[in-house]
Amino acid sequence: RNLCCTRILHCKKFSAVGVAAAVQLETPTPVTLSRRRMSNTWVSYLHAVLQLCARNKASIQGKACHARAIRFGLQEDTTTSNILINVYCKSGLLSSARKVFDGMPARSLVSWNTLIGSYAQNGEAHEALSLFKLMQRNGSSFSEFTISSVVCASVAICAVFVCKQLHGFAIKAAVDSNVFVGTALADVYAKSGLVKEASRVFESMQERSVVTWSCMVVGYVQNELFEEALLLFHRAQKMEVEHDHFILSSIICGCAGVAALIEGKQVHAIISKTGFCSNIFVASSLIDMYAKCGSVEEAYTVFTNVEDKNVVSWNAMISGFAKHARALEAMISFEKMQQMGLYPNEVTYISVLSACSHMGLVDEAKSYFDLMITKHNLSPNVIHYSCMVDTLGRAGMISEAYDLIQRMPFVATASMWGSLLACCRFHGNLEIAEIAAKHLFEMEPDNAGNYILLSNIYAANKKWEEVVRARKFLKENVVKNEKGKSWIAVKDKVHKFMVGEINHPRIAEIYSKLDSLVEEVKILGYKVETEHELHDVEESRKQELLKHHSEKLALSFGLLSLPASAPIRIMKNLRICGDCHSFMKHASSSTQREIIVRDINRFHHFRKGRCSCSDFW
Repeated sequence: RNLCCTRILHCKKFSAVGVAAAVQLETPTPVTLSRRRMSNTWVSYLHAVLQLCARNKASIQGKACHARAIRFGLQEDTTTSNILINVYCKSGLLSSARKVFDGMPARSLVSWNTLIGSYAQNGEAHEALSLFKLMQRNGSSFSEFTISSVVCASVAICAVFVCKQLHGFAIKAAVDSNVFVGTALADVYAKSGLVKEASRVFESMQERSVVTWSCMVVGYVQNELFEEALLLFHRAQKMEVEHDHFILSSIICGCAGVAALIEGKQVHAIISKTGFCSNIFVASSLIDMYAKCGSVEEAYTVFTNVEDKNVVSWNAMISGFAKHARALEAMISFEKMQQMGLYPNEVTYISVLSACSHMGLVDEAKSYFDLMITKHNLSPNVIHYSCMVDTLGRAGMISEAYDLIQRMPFVATASMWGSLLACCRFHGNLEIAEIAAKHLFEMEPDNAGNYILLSNIYAANKKWEEVVRARKFLKENVVKNEKGKSWIAVKDKVHKFMVGEINHPRIAEIYSKLDSLVEEVKILGYKVETEHELHDVEESRKQELLKHHSEKLALSFGLLSLPASAPIRIMKNLRICGDCHSFMKHASSSTQREIIVRDINRFHHFRKGRCSCSDFW
């Protein structure tokens, strides 16, 4: 009997026949059992087979063993019941596990922990919390694993208050310093947007695992605190913390968030050294990072080196092409992806439609929109419709874009109405501009940009009374106008600039360089376009404000700090204005430098007086 059990446990391939044979082999009869009781050997043998069922998630064979256990009166044995709970939990049969649990006359800590942990891991957060409450009411003892499991369950239902209660409970029970509990608390706080609390827990931990560091870095990135994520990663490196694919893919996203290409390349080197290049998620993050840092060529190099490309890696590459106005490459990749036997999903279509939108390819966009419905049986979501509205609007088909908004099965978003309003300004459609603005005023009453944009459309149509009314409203009401800011990475450090910046340590040099640059580009034909300055001030003041826009200051600093052969990469939080766009084109000719500006919508590659967007943005 023992020999048979050993052979099954060491068998590489688990089969139903093998388990059945193990269960039935020399099975004692009830009569025999009553005569000589069940031997410890037989119980151990049954437990070994049940553990084998758990490892292989063999629920059918596990149920067969369960029947044997009931037949011979083992259903009241705590150890046997614990193993049965584990079998059902590993097989995803939580209801069966709960039945075994509820039928136990006496439960051990293992019983509670196994079921609570399984509820948490399988998304049954309410059940996990409910069971923990029952555990407390019964006066049962708990462990660090119990607390960490329940804390993880609370994040699934965004139960921040419950998490704080559990944190207090952990402190009271003196288990808050445990690495598993601390990691779970930091993870929950970070995922709930409470980054300060997460950081406080992290810093208070005397012992931290690789998972702890990963959770904190991921938390910073998810909350768009990219610089904090980079600083923490550097700290982890100094402490020689082991890298896993979670922390590496997350820090790559952090580099992409601040367009830190140099940092991204350093992390890429670590990835190559540690052998994570073959990990498809890490590789996809690298593709996305290089694309968002303005180096689509390097993104494509990483992409070509990925052996087993999946939909995620193809989507990252197509999205990168779209952001850089490489519509043709995006469409070719879309076709190649299908030739490789992969089917595009909703994200793929968002990227290819976005590429069409950036280049004004109306017919191609309509074709893809129909294709996703007819060929791939995908239902367009609000983002797909938004891409179509943007494509039609940019091409001057304002009425058709408005009709699409009215016909679509979704409520139009603020970004959709904003896109339509901007297109109305560009193409001079006052009637639909007023409709779009009305919706925006209801959805974003505190957004000053919408009021200013409408007033500019009125001014272009010589509706001076409406202009005065809109400007008066802005003065009399508290509305928010997001300030433009730009940043540029130089020697492992990110430098931020606001309009009219005064706090940078080299600000005097920067303004001096900008003054000389303005004179140079004027010789090439640059003229200040004051219609892009939205403040209600005098003409001379408008020219001064435009001159000191954040991207111009970042460009001047880049010219002072970067080698002559290096491209200047600038990131901006808003759409680049028309005056700065014209300035960058002339500056690329004057300085003979490639200037790459990433605004909120897309990348602009300025070379020799031209922009990759063909002045269509």
